[in-house]
Amino acid sequence: MSRQFVTESVMMAIYGQLLVPKTPVEYIVPYTTILELYELRESSEPLMNIPDDDQHVKAKIGELIAYFEQPLNQKKIRRCLNVPWAKSPAILIGEQAQITVINSVDNASYGETFDPIETELLLTSQRLKIPILTDQFEMIHRIIDGGVPVTVYDIDDFEFAMEEESFRRSH
Repeated sequence: MSRQFVTESVMMAIYGQLLVPKTPVEYIVPYTTILELYELRESSEPLMNIPDDDQHVKAKIGELIAYFEQPLNQKKIRRCLNVPWAKSPAILIGEQAQITVINSVDNASYGETFDPIETELLLTSQRLKIPILTDQFEMIHRIIDGGVPVTVYDIDDFEFAMEEESFRRSH
């Protein structure tokens, strides 16, 4: 059985190691984070502090968009868009990694503490009872400080998270 994490699609572009895990993993990705890829690709704002890194990440975002736009993948994504909280069939994104798109719904339950995409990540995590994987240090602190009932891992702790989730499932 593969490990599961809720995350944003941009994480796949920024952190290539997510696409080549040692054991099977499924990333549950809110559909709005796929739409965000288009905004990030077109934005003149840098995503990374180093210009070469920024160009590399924007190129990877373009590749990810092109992958999602392939007819079979596009068809899988569209299947979940008519019903709130519906999930797409799995989209393979490497030998051990797959993405499942979820048509999550932001119901503003976290008010101004979290932005709409963060709220969708939280609600998806709660609904599916799987941890969030993020690089947003401030978001992690707001989750902890707010006592939000989810498990969250920093992307730098990805290998630990994979081991931890494996341990939890076996006990």
